[in-house]
Amino acid sequence: MTTTPEGLTISPAPIQLTGPALILREWEEADVPAMVELFDDPAIDRWTPLRAPFDETAARAYLDRARGHRAQGRGLQLAITTDGRRPLGEILLFPTGASGEVELAYAVGAGHRGQGLAGRAVRLITDYAYDSLAATRVILCISAGNLASAGVARATGFHLTSAPPISRAGARDPLHTWLHHRDRPVAGPAATRESGVASEPVQRTT
Repeated sequence: MTTTPEGLTISPAPIQLTGPALILREWEEADVPAMVELFDDPAIDRWTPLRAPFDETAARAYLDRARGHRAQGRGLQLAITTDGRRPLGEILLFPTGASGEVELAYAVGAGHRGQGLAGRAVRLITDYAYDSLAATRVILCISAGNLASAGVARATGFHLTSAPPISRAGARDPLHTWLHHRDRPVAGPAATRESGVASEPVQRTT
């Protein structure tokens, strides 16, 4: 176990989370070609720090950084799958530095959007943050123009806060903070539709 300065304990042991028609698992070396297919995409380039072209060299470097952060207890980066094998996207979680607070983000491959994958992944890892990591605050940071991510945030119990927009290395636009409220009703089914834009990933490059 690695305990972060914020008191959140993230085990270095492999994690697999299972939910309705969804399995979140650790990335593997064999996933490098799939990462290229998923992340070499204009929408990923627009809304995330991952830049196109995203080739095999970039994918291997990304995987190495993810493993380094994982070993240090700095966060989780899990492949989104429906069968435990083929990656369809990614969900991320890391402590922000504020007491009990974690940030989430996701990216779904272009060929897999509109299927509710992001929403199911966000719900599953949000429950994990509260129940297994003892987080007290779960947030998303989303660009104002990223309407797809905003829709997923609303549908999964997040609400836009009044916090000032923040600037972040790799983000093309200021990011707005959304806070999860576990005890509030979520938006109706219409808001869960994903229009094919990934949210702002939270993976730090340092």
